[in-house]
Amino acid sequence: MEKYFKTIEEEVRKAYAIAQKAREKGYDPEPRVDIPLAKDVAERVEGLVGAVQPGIVGKGVPERIRELEKEYHPGDWRVALIIAEEVAKGKFCGFDSQKQALETGVRVGFAYLTLGVVSAPLEGFVELRIKSRGGKKYLANYYAGPVRAAGGTAAAVSVLLTDYLRMKFGFDAFEPTEQELERYYIELMDYHHRVSRLQYLPTKEEVFFLLKHIPIEITGDPTTDFEVSNLKDVAETPRVRGGMCLVIAEALAQKAKKLLKNLRKWGKDFGLSWDWLEEFLEIQKKAHGGKAKAETKGIEPNYRFIEEAVAGRPILSYPLRKGGFRIRYGRTRLSGLAAAAIHPATMRILGDFVAT
Repeated sequence: MEKYFKTIEEEVRKAYAIAQKAREKGYDPEPRVDIPLAKDVAERVEGLVGAVQPGIVGKGVPERIRELEKEYHPGDWRVALIIAEEVAKGKFCGFDSQKQALETGVRVGFAYLTLGVVSAPLEGFVELRIKSRGGKKYLANYYAGPVRAAGGTAAAVSVLLTDYLRMKFGFDAFEPTEQELERYYIELMDYHHRVSRLQYLPTKEEVFFLLKHIPIEITGDPTTDFEVSNLKDVAETPRVRGGMCLVIAEALAQKAKKLLKNLRKWGKDFGLSWDWLEEFLEIQKKAHGGKAKAETKGIEPNYRFIEEAVAGRPILSYPLRKGGFRIRYGRTRLSGLAAAAIHPATMRILGDFVAT
C-alpha cells in the first residue's frame, strides 16, 4: 500500500514538473501551476487562503495547525478559533490593515472547518467589514451563495469565529434596529418563496430573537435580481442577499442545538458562552413542536419531504412505505462528493427512468 501511494506521489510530481516547464514558456497568464499540492488539511488550508492572501504561504501556518490538533484533536472548533486569532494578530505575517488581518483570520479558521476542500472560505465568505454606528465599532460578515458548500455547521461556526475575534480585538456588539429585523425576516420569506426553498425556515420570533443576540452583523452581496417586497432601503441593497439567508436559516437557526452542545463543553474558556441559545431552542421547540398527542404508537410517517413536490414530478417513494427508498449516509466507491448513489437493480426495476 505504501508503495502504491508513493508511486502516485512520484507520478504527480513528475506531471507538475512538466506543467511548470510549460508555464515558464510564458503562454499562460500565470508563470506557475495554479493548484498547489497538499498532503493534509493543514496544507490545504494554507494553499486555499494563500490564493487571496499570498503572504501567509510558507510562514508556518500548517505546522501550527498540526500542533493544535495534537493538543485538541483534528477537526476541533477550538483549533479554528486559535489559528484564526493568531493569524489575525500577525503571528505569521503582516497585513496592510486591521480589516485585512481579521478577514484573513476568519478565512483561515473557516477553511480549517471545511477541511480546505470547498471554495466557501473565499467565495462564500466574501468580506469582513469594520463598521461604525452611534460611536460604536462593530464587525459585519458578508456572505454569498457559495457559502452553501460549507454546510450549515461550518457556516454557523464562521460567525462564532468572527465573534471570538471581535472580543479579542475589543469591538462592540452589533445592535440591529427594529426596521433591520423586519427586513431580515421579509428577506428570508422572499428568498424561500421566490428564489430557493430553505431546508429550515425560522419563524419571525426565531429570527428576531436570534439576530438580537448575535453580536455580528450578518449581511452579504445581492445574489439575485429579485428585490425584497418591503423595506428596500433599510439594507445596503434592495435585492435579496442569498448568502445571508442561508447563514441565518440553514446555519445559525438550524444548527443552534449543535452550537450549544459544543459551547457548553468549552465555550466559557474562550469567552463564548452564548447561553442565550438555550432560550432560542425553547422558542424553536414551541414553534415547531406542535401539540403533544395523547398516545403515540411507534414511528409515524413524515410527509414533509413531499409536501412541496412540484406537480407532475414522479414520487418514487412515500414515507415508511414498504419497498421505498432508505437513506444511507456516506460514500461508495462509485459515488463522489455531494453525490447520490442508486443501486443499478433499482434503475432496472424503474424501467431505466432514473438512469435517463
